[in-house]
Amino acid sequence: MSKKDPYASLRIKEFNIFLLVRFALVFAWSMQFIIIEWQVYSLTKDPWSLGLIGAFEFLPAFSMALFAGHIVDQKEKRNLLALCIGLFSLISLGLYFLTDPNFVEGWGSKTVLYSIYALVFFGGLLRSFFGPTIFSLIALIVPKKLYPNAATWSSTTWQIASVLGPAFAGYSIHLLGVNLSLCIVFGLVLFSFLMVFFIKRKPIMNHKKGESISKSLGEGISFVFKTKAILGAITLDMISVLFGGAIALLPIFAQDILEVGAKGFGALRAAPAIGAFLTMLITAYIPISKNAGMKLLSAIFGFGLCIIIFGLSTSFYISLVALFFSGVTDGISMVIRQTILQLKTPDHMRGRVSSVNSMFVGSSNELGALESGLTAKLMGTVTAVVFGGTMTLITVVSTGVLNPTLRKLDLTKDLEEHENLE
Repeated sequence: MSKKDPYASLRIKEFNIFLLVRFALVFAWSMQFIIIEWQVYSLTKDPWSLGLIGAFEFLPAFSMALFAGHIVDQKEKRNLLALCIGLFSLISLGLYFLTDPNFVEGWGSKTVLYSIYALVFFGGLLRSFFGPTIFSLIALIVPKKLYPNAATWSSTTWQIASVLGPAFAGYSIHLLGVNLSLCIVFGLVLFSFLMVFFIKRKPIMNHKKGESISKSLGEGISFVFKTKAILGAITLDMISVLFGGAIALLPIFAQDILEVGAKGFGALRAAPAIGAFLTMLITAYIPISKNAGMKLLSAIFGFGLCIIIFGLSTSFYISLVALFFSGVTDGISMVIRQTILQLKTPDHMRGRVSSVNSMFVGSSNELGALESGLTAKLMGTVTAVVFGGTMTLITVVSTGVLNPTLRKLDLTKDLEEHENLE
């Protein structure tokens, strides 16, 4: 497996099964989130209700993240992932029943709305375990010298599912309705649950069984804050996603501003993921480890510009192009960030480091949805999006000035060291 082989990690059978499981999960999760956004806004016609979806997922995911990382480092990863998927299937089944027209009529829209929020909350609890488990499992399937290649294909798989999930959700809502669309989600989750058992059980890398939770969590946090490259990349991405995330407001743009309906909504939601997907395919052939810090800063700066253009646009096609290039820049950022985390995190701390990453980056999507909903309520939808993009630009410039370690980061030496070790 040459380091120049763009398909090196794909030659590992278990990694292909892992990608299939991840594809099904991300497709189902992203599709479910889009359907719920559409249903909630249809029930309320209130931007704040979209922000609350983010809040109810963010709060449990953020508060449980560190504890989840501790558990992940202590447990066998394959079975833990299977347990998470099984619980996710119960949430999907619950949402299916809550969107049944007869159920809604019997319970009333307010009760159904609160029940949806409750399941979103439990989904947030569950998601705090998903991220660290998946991150740790990748490192046990592929050798270290293939981490960048595996990160590229794993992120690409995530983006493919993110392209097809939202787009399919938009058309599925149009053709089948919300309820049957959620039935499809449930079927995908069951498929991923069955497939995960084709991956063998993996050894537990952290052997500190008697270590207290407080000491374990403190070790993980301390490592992240001492490793400037990891801290800088995580912080930069968190702030940019927090203030630059216009995705939560797309139902408003689709229904009220651009007036393109469910079909246009699916296209708008899929555009960023298409851009990121194409970018990640390119990075499999053209490594971006050299001068990674400057490439990361430049990518997120470009992301902020795209968000501003999207917010100001009143043309559906200009909006599509802006969102597409926001995905291109986000794809570069994602591959670089995942490579930094994989290369600079010790095996026995992967769960905890990934949990800190989830607190900063993963949960910032939901917190960003809350921020977007609140600012849209206070400022208006267009002003809120432009404000978020502007804050992203300010963050990138400030980070570049204040964190020279990140600005000068080059991952080429780290890759060479892992090659020599193996």
